[in-house]
Amino acid sequence: LKQLTDLVLSNNSLEGFLPTHVRGFQDLKVLCLSNNLLTGAIPSWPFTLPSLEELDLSGNRLSGPINQIQKPNSVQKVDLGYNEIHGEIPSSFFDLVNLTELDLSSNNFNGVINSVMFSKLENLLTLDLSSNSFSGVIKLDVLSKLKELTELNLSNNTLLSWSSDSGSNTTFQELDTLYFSSCNVRQFPNFLRSAKNLRILDLSNNSIQGSVFKWESEGWEQLIVLNLSYNSLTGLEHFPGKNLKFLDLRSNLLHNLPLTPLPPSLQGFWISNNNLTGKIPPSICNLTSLDVLDMSRNYLGGVIPACLGNFSHEISNINLQMNKFRGKIPDFCVDDNALVNLALNDNQLEGLLPRSLSNCTSLKFLNLANNKLSDTFPHWLRVLPDLQVLILRFNNFQGPLSISNDTKPSFSSLQIADLSQNKFTGLLPTTFFQNLDALKHAISRHKSMFQEAWENLGLYQHLALDYYGQISLNVTMKGSDIKLEYKRSLPIFSGIDFSSNKFYGKIPDVIGELHAIHMLNLSHNNFIGHIPPSLGNLVELESLDLSSNKLSGRIPSQLTNLTFLAVLNFSDNNLVGPIPHGNQFDTFENDSYHGNLGLCGFPLTKQCDNGDEPKPPASKFKEDEGSPISFLWQLVMMGYGCGAVLGLSTGYIMFTTGRPWWFVRMVERDWKPNVTSASGFKIGFKVSLEDNLHCLFNSIML
Repeated sequence: LKQLTDLVLSNNSLEGFLPTHVRGFQDLKVLCLSNNLLTGAIPSWPFTLPSLEELDLSGNRLSGPINQIQKPNSVQKVDLGYNEIHGEIPSSFFDLVNLTELDLSSNNFNGVINSVMFSKLENLLTLDLSSNSFSGVIKLDVLSKLKELTELNLSNNTLLSWSSDSGSNTTFQELDTLYFSSCNVRQFPNFLRSAKNLRILDLSNNSIQGSVFKWESEGWEQLIVLNLSYNSLTGLEHFPGKNLKFLDLRSNLLHNLPLTPLPPSLQGFWISNNNLTGKIPPSICNLTSLDVLDMSRNYLGGVIPACLGNFSHEISNINLQMNKFRGKIPDFCVDDNALVNLALNDNQLEGLLPRSLSNCTSLKFLNLANNKLSDTFPHWLRVLPDLQVLILRFNNFQGPLSISNDTKPSFSSLQIADLSQNKFTGLLPTTFFQNLDALKHAISRHKSMFQEAWENLGLYQHLALDYYGQISLNVTMKGSDIKLEYKRSLPIFSGIDFSSNKFYGKIPDVIGELHAIHMLNLSHNNFIGHIPPSLGNLVELESLDLSSNKLSGRIPSQLTNLTFLAVLNFSDNNLVGPIPHGNQFDTFENDSYHGNLGLCGFPLTKQCDNGDEPKPPASKFKEDEGSPISFLWQLVMMGYGCGAVLGLSTGYIMFTTGRPWWFVRMVERDWKPNVTSASGFKIGFKVSLEDNLHCLFNSIML
């Protein structure tokens, strides 16, 4: 091994400690042991190998400390990221004066960052200290002595800030990328005016207040990504640079947009969850390269500019939900189009749906809920091959669901159909349900919109994640006091909600073929006849609401096959006979059957006369504090708190219901004990919380 130059053992399952001493390796230039299971301290010998240029120990479980380095070598690249190293950075580490790249991110380092010590590393090109517990104040005038520094990442150190009085003489001539997100920054840094080559700046999730004045953001001609989201900004006088491509101003306190035009180079513009009023500025029509526009959750009014539809051959995501827009929906996809997601819900839009939407052949998500639209069912949308989510709830749609019987695909990709609280009438057409191919098979086989965006956007994956975090679908389990808000990976949930309309006739047996459906709500209509026994085939079903109809006959015993069913509402019908027992039916309360005078048996007090009723269960299902379900519930709470899978209105749920068991059981079903995913992460109850949180995130990527 004396002539060995490269030793790469990454992505294996190497365990144990690194040896405290080694011999030989005189010519070793590259030592890579990343993504293994190594633990313990980091010995000093790798930093003393005479020819070593690159050391990569990232992605292990090394806890440190880093031993004192007696005779530092000429190593140039050191990556210790994604370990569990604790304590302060040892002073001898700064004697590695030939370092060009240093990554200590995602560890447990703490203490004050010694700017003077870092200034000794004059050859540094990239420095990543993100996601640690560093504290104190960065002296930028000292750090600026790193003349070659191009990339600096100090994000996710919540007690870290920079000095406010050291910026006037500070220059970062070569600085290309600066991440200072989720720290303790309270004012906009004026030292950045000297960073003429700055291309990416992330100051999100800080405490920056007030306005960003024009002079503070001048001179950034190379800037392409600016993220100021999750601060307390009240004004922005000037859009920086002329080549800006991605601008993120979400979740601030902005009242108005700058009077200066938006840069025509802009491709992604996020300004949701602010206090914007007035109309969308006309300059938006000059953004012919725009791919993502998110102005949701503001107080914008007026009509939606027609130009948004005119350049839909470039734009793929438009999110204007939760504003005060009025008038008609403009024509979209008049010419060539790339529109994938369109969210116009919770406004005051009226009139007919533009038929040009049928040209949006890439459309996957369409949310028009909570407006004043008056039209018939848009059966002409059936030609859209990728439409996964269609939400029309709470409008003035009327008439029957007219679906042609031609052989062409019709809503074959649809996974969520919400037509509730309209004025639809007539029979439910069998052909509509027969064509729902995506609901007949496991949804996990289909790529979610989130996953595709993540794969396609490359360097700007974090922007894709943030965008889909803003698109949501509210699902109310009527009669159960459970309100949920699904976000991001909508296709992992499937449902049909035709409630609160004027449908009549029998419930079609063909609905029983939708084996992948999670929620079915046909309540508050005029359905008659028996409950189809075929609904017992909906093995993925978690919520079933047929309340407030005119259904008669017995409850089919086949429904006891629905082992994930946690919300059931058959109230206010004309059902008769004994209530089935077994599986989930042993957990439902009286409210599930209220208003059916002919029903008898557990849980009702009315006893059946035929003597054939099965004995009720000895006790209700009870959660044990040490049970896997109790553990999993805590896990799910932590997972979606990080934004990994989906967000729920937890305060309301916990206050009104204690905890939503139907959701717990759904996750229990999908997270079988001792299963290993395709990405290699263990999924189960016996691994650590940290491992499971990684799994929650990576499960979206499968």
